[in-house]
Amino acid sequence: MKKISLHGSRILIGEAAANIREHLPSSRVVVITDSNVRRRYGELCNAYPTIEIEPGEPHKTLATIDHITSELVRLEADRKTFVLGVGGGIVCDVAGFAASIFMRGLPFGFVSTTLLSQVDASVGGKNGVNYKGYKNMLGVFAQPQLVICDLQSLTTLPQSEFVAGFAEIVKAAMIANASLFDYVEENAEKALQKDLPTLEHLVYEAVKIKADIVAVDEREQGERRKLNLGHTFAHAIEKNTALTHGEAVSVGLCKASQLSVVLGLMSVGEQKRVENILQRLTLPTAVDVPNSALCAAMRKDKKKSGDDIHVVLPVGIGRCEVREMALAALGYLMAVNRAEVIL
Repeated sequence: MKKISLHGSRILIGEAAANIREHLPSSRVVVITDSNVRRRYGELCNAYPTIEIEPGEPHKTLATIDHITSELVRLEADRKTFVLGVGGGIVCDVAGFAASIFMRGLPFGFVSTTLLSQVDASVGGKNGVNYKGYKNMLGVFAQPQLVICDLQSLTTLPQSEFVAGFAEIVKAAMIANASLFDYVEENAEKALQKDLPTLEHLVYEAVKIKADIVAVDEREQGERRKLNLGHTFAHAIEKNTALTHGEAVSVGLCKASQLSVVLGLMSVGEQKRVENILQRLTLPTAVDVPNSALCAAMRKDKKKSGDDIHVVLPVGIGRCEVREMALAALGYLMAVNRAEVIL
């Protein structure tokens, strides 16, 4: 097991969910999980009062928060109650959000059961829900006290759900660690076969990158914006397609890399490395959505300021920069890339 600390949050990578009782800071616990995860972790969930939500992105809404809040009231939760989210990214997001606003804040933590949530949603203190189809429009910054990344849980995931998490690992490597990118290229097949030592290394290194960035910019005023690499495009893609978050991030990383080529920040060879590794990890690298539809969705993005938006662009592999661009200019560059730069 490996440990990372972040603003009072203990992140345990490789710890088993069955050992949760050794780490809980309170004897009064309420579990939040979805119906699918509850079938897999019934013994853990049934040990505590459990609030069950419906699985899937369509249920990451205020209606779900209302359901959770009603159940917390019914269970007579108080400020010493510890809320434990057990599941993937959606469970972590809604459990953290509900805990953060109930009675002005309850302590909470996660047992993270998907690769995507282990390297992204469960770490960093962002909790929220979607609003009218727009990603994470409502939310808070609040750190979990505890995160358990149960690597064994990854072996039971459907392959399509499992591979979605690799997009966030590739993203982390592109932001700050060229050596990690090399490691992904060298070990892609072992990772796809769910080799646990390989997965432990990938999860640890990706979480460490995120934790190091969040440690200096918890509320996304500067450095933390880099963690949105690919996400300006990904959230717009999710709005306009049926792709999952991880799949949309994969396409978003390709689009960001292509724009970096257009702007002279990245070589075609490096852009091809990004595309090739995502394809090897069986992730999509392109989607047929009109630029006009993507730009319309971007106008509702949290990173927008007036007619400008913060866009993260890779500067080679292992480094990136944040640029504030006019939405009109971004739309033009996307059109130029689609029409003239066949990548």
